Amino acid sequence: MNATQAKNAMRPKNAMKGTLAAGAALLPLLAGCTVAGNAADGGGSGQIVVGYQSKTINTVTAGTLLRSLGYFEKRLKALGKQDGTKYSVVWRDYDTGAPITAQMLAGKIDIGSMGDYPLLINGSRAQAQGGDAKTSWVSVTGYNMRGSLNGVVVAPDSKARTLRDLRGKTVSTSVGSAGHGTFVQAARKYGLDPAKDVKVENQQPTVGASALQAGSAAAFAQFVAWPGLLVDKGQARLLYDGGQLDVPTFHGVVVRDQFAKKNGKVLDAFLRAQIDATDYLHAHPLAAAESVASTTGLPAETVYLYNGAGGVATFDPTIKQGLKDAFVHDVPFLKSIGVIQTPLEVGPFINDTYIRKAYGASYDHDAASTANPAAITGTDEVCKTQVDDPKTAGEVWVQGEERTRPVADPVCLLKNVRALQSQGKRLRAAYIPDATTGTRWFADKDVWVEDPSAKAGERFKPFATDEGARKYIAAHSGAEVVTYGEAVKSA
Repeated sequence: MNATQAKNAMRPKNAMKGTLAAGAALLPLLAGCTVAGNAADGGGSGQIVVGYQSKTINTVTAGTLLRSLGYFEKRLKALGKQDGTKYSVVWRDYDTGAPITAQMLAGKIDIGSMGDYPLLINGSRAQAQGGDAKTSWVSVTGYNMRGSLNGVVVAPDSKARTLRDLRGKTVSTSVGSAGHGTFVQAARKYGLDPAKDVKVENQQPTVGASALQAGSAAAFAQFVAWPGLLVDKGQARLLYDGGQLDVPTFHGVVVRDQFAKKNGKVLDAFLRAQIDATDYLHAHPLAAAESVASTTGLPAETVYLYNGAGGVATFDPTIKQGLKDAFVHDVPFLKSIGVIQTPLEVGPFINDTYIRKAYGASYDHDAASTANPAAITGTDEVCKTQVDDPKTAGEVWVQGEERTRPVADPVCLLKNVRALQSQGKRLRAAYIPDATTGTRWFADKDVWVEDPSAKAGERFKPFATDEGARKYIAAHSGAEVVTYGEAVKSA
């Protein structure tokens, strides 16, 4: 029995697994004007309002994918048979976490999913408002322990090579978001005062992406999936990888305390459905990516970069100590930049009792682990070796194939690509971790360095940013940048 099987065996017997096909039809949603959180104890009708961000694909297990699979509705239907309540769900889609918080404080959204900084703002404002407005962080959707879910991109032809080159320039971001926080903290490490040395434009991601294309913004600092999306489309180049900051970033689920107390069984159904969706994503990564892509309009290749096996995001609903610690660290930072006025009392805001109950007996064991449950495994058919090191493992996605092909390391990826090209195969995407930060990125968008002094199996190294490649070259005599095509041909 492997680790995943053991974990599943220890869960409650009534926990449904991800057996529905991606894109399964949803149960009808009640779109009337009933207020949020009015679920009755029995014999009545209850509507639950869920706020989510469809394009923030690190939240899909509590949003886009969960909605498309219908797992929450199915669990509510079963619950309704027990207590006589006719439950329904209204899904409200937003670009960022800020409007979800506003609607929760107004009592119009019961359950929401958002990033770590928006969660802090949510908790802070809810505590300040007091009374029935208080909220709690109850589970995690996905995370990255180094911060690679956030990034700063520039136009492909930009002369900027580091954040230092943005001095005097305009940077588009969503103030208070994880992308904004990453930029501010990183800029300070480069000797920049974000309040004085750059002009920060507070814009929604869609507006900021347009501003970058139009040239009215020199850089675009955002959260998943925007950096990868623009790079994938050839509209941007990654200037700064959030993984360089080495600060955990995550997204999670927040609930109104009043709703949770009155509707504990409904919240339990939601969290169990989230677990179902997480299991589905792990078991069917390509199908999950295609489903999210069809719903959001995002390219499946971009979705898979983050959500696939060995992806930038690790999907695990448990609340880990490292994420709690990062949360505490972020409170004074957000206050220092004026995003929150009242510091959050973190202790009362974090409540893992609900997810602990839904998850089952293996909760403490899995909460203590940061290993990706969806690691890349298998055999590299070209290099004839087992793929078992997450620090170097990558994938090649061949057009028309239902599974990706695992590759053991960067050089083996290049060999796989060359072999497939010689066979006339068309590639949808190829993914490989950055040689320094470990951030998974598009192989054809990486900056490749050839190091003649390295071992044959380590001769070519990929970097998600130009800065990373230049630092390596500066420390290794004879190393030089080569094009992706040259690397494929020479490997």
